[in-house]
Amino acid sequence: MLRLFRPIFFVCGVLALIMTGLLLAPMIYGYLIGDPEYRAFLESAIISLLFGILLIFWGRERRFRLTSRQLYLLTSMSWLQLSFVGALPLMLTDHPLTLSEAVFEAVSGITTTGSTVISGINTLPPSILLWRSLLQWVGGLGVIGMAVTILPFLRVGGMRLFQTESSDWSEKSLPRFHEMAHRLLFIYVMITLACGLCYWVAGMSPFDAVNHAMTTVSTGGYATDDASMGRFSDSILWIAVVFMMIGGMPFMLYIRFLSQRRLSVLADQQAKGFILIVLFLVAILTFEQVVMDGEPFLRTLTHAAFNIVSIITTTGYASADYTLWGEFSIGLFFIATFIGGCSGSTSGGMKVFRFQLSYQFLSDQMHKLVHPRSITSIRYNGKPIPDDIVASAVAFSFLFFIVLAATTLILTALGVDFITAFTGAITALTNVGPGLGDTIGPAGNFHTLPDTAKWLLSLAMILGRLELLTVMVLLSPVFWRG
Repeated sequence: MLRLFRPIFFVCGVLALIMTGLLLAPMIYGYLIGDPEYRAFLESAIISLLFGILLIFWGRERRFRLTSRQLYLLTSMSWLQLSFVGALPLMLTDHPLTLSEAVFEAVSGITTTGSTVISGINTLPPSILLWRSLLQWVGGLGVIGMAVTILPFLRVGGMRLFQTESSDWSEKSLPRFHEMAHRLLFIYVMITLACGLCYWVAGMSPFDAVNHAMTTVSTGGYATDDASMGRFSDSILWIAVVFMMIGGMPFMLYIRFLSQRRLSVLADQQAKGFILIVLFLVAILTFEQVVMDGEPFLRTLTHAAFNIVSIITTTGYASADYTLWGEFSIGLFFIATFIGGCSGSTSGGMKVFRFQLSYQFLSDQMHKLVHPRSITSIRYNGKPIPDDIVASAVAFSFLFFIVLAATTLILTALGVDFITAFTGAITALTNVGPGLGDTIGPAGNFHTLPDTAKWLLSLAMILGRLELLTVMVLLSPVFWRG
């Protein structure tokens, strides 16, 4: 059993050292601007450093190779570790959060969910605001890295569609693993810098531009004010729309484009479907608001596009309380919560490719009912869909709704009203951020929920971010045999 955990301890120790370096950024910034909260980050960095050294000491081996069982454990344990290390400075400040609140805030950040328990965000020290944004930025990078490396190997998640033997994964144009990691980091940093520059040119302060660039590209949604993005101009909202969409697209396409420098490599069935869904939802919401309610077109289009893109990419920004736009709008946003962005992006949700596969399965089944002797093949991006993709999609969908039902029931048993419990469970599992209702809607937060509910939702956020199966397999007896 010790041999199973040693490589995991070593890698988690390295991650702790990386987190130590990240903690130094808000510490240095706080010290330079005279923010006394820099001490909380110094103390957290020391704790993280010692913890990392201890884990590396426990797990050191001359050579090791991670098995699939160890990858399952590593994926779950590393995200738990990052969440608890991320919570340290939130508990060590002069106005600390409780353990449950700090962990909830850190988990929401590292999973790029964007839910918060904090009121008066604009009154927070700058170093804390920067740390919240950094958590989401690192979480977004980790999400993409996990989606294009670990999850496909474990046959979990949609990026398996890009990495089957029948796909283009083996082409020389695609970089090897370390090259892919370098290019992924380069692309992520460049997109973030471009977003921050656009925000600054459009009128944001440098501090706001840096923070919102990190939480936009990561589709995290943490803002520097309780009003979220509602205090900014329409031009800034459109910039956010563009970069949220970029964050919601498969980053593998960007890597391929960087390798081949041809626009044709950006042609992808999932990306096309994602764009079409967004355009349809924005059009129908704008039509309803303009024609039915008589709202001005351009202003309505701006806020419809911004809030729809924010929800479907699971960013969680809000430019207004869209629950006041009428019952039709509430229903539309509720549906968008489930969809999510593309596999291999920073977005959460059920992912567009699963809906596309489900539609193809349904069409194929209808065809066979009419022509029972016909032989058909379901294809994606022009290639046959492997059986493990089908099995994974079905298993994920079944497990998603089972976990959703269980989480909702437990929350209601804790005294949470049904709307808050149901939408809170959905927004946690899909990593969206705001729910519906007066408590956790776009104008509220999660502070008033019981501590047990916060722990449960923290677990749900991690489950949703790790595609459910990655964590749930650890509860299977067969995983621990042998």
